[in-house]
Amino acid sequence: MDWFLNADFSTAPTPLHLTLLGLLLSFLCGHVIAWVYMLTHTGLSYSRTFVQSLMIMPVIVALVMMVLSNNIVYAFGLMAVFAIVRFRNILRDTLDTTYILGVIVIGMACGTYKFLTGTIGCLLIAAILMYVWLTGFGSRQRYDMILNLHWARDLNHLAELEIILRNHALRSVCASQRSHQNLSGTDLSYRLLLRNPSKMQVLLEEIKSLEGVSRVTGLRAEEESEI
Repeated sequence: MDWFLNADFSTAPTPLHLTLLGLLLSFLCGHVIAWVYMLTHTGLSYSRTFVQSLMIMPVIVALVMMVLSNNIVYAFGLMAVFAIVRFRNILRDTLDTTYILGVIVIGMACGTYKFLTGTIGCLLIAAILMYVWLTGFGSRQRYDMILNLHWARDLNHLAELEIILRNHALRSVCASQRSHQNLSGTDLSYRLLLRNPSKMQVLLEEIKSLEGVSRVTGLRAEEESEI
């Protein structure tokens, strides 16, 4: 088996236990980042295959770094392969790009046997992502419900509606108000921060009971619907 084991050591010998440790560590770090993504992801663009790629990509990058092993010939060969095989995937969420860059860097650290750097980097990235998710960092205003309705009465009579909104919401903002030329009434859209999100249906029923109100709809507000 000497020819099989020594073939990889033609340029710079590498202990097998370090190679195995680097691949396993990159796999473990990829798992951590993937778990953080599964826990913190919000919105409509969730993809199971994307989560799987976060787990597998660090291993592939680590293996690439081990194959290159400071050899410029191998590096140019890898560039030629990437020029032939092109990966095109449009990421819908900007934060997804951060996850991709994170697992690539972690894979590079493990592939160059910088195990401590890769481990600290993995834990720090995971902690930052958890912090951003828990604190809602970057949100200027937070609402948990979008209320749309058609008001057929005069707008001076909105006091009844506003009383109901104050009873159920900590904060309410009229985001849009649109009148139709050929139709009577006004379409109103509110952003609400509910006192008790579980009573959303109760709020809708009370609004429907008002005179002159129709086409009442309520939607859970996600990050995409912030104003």
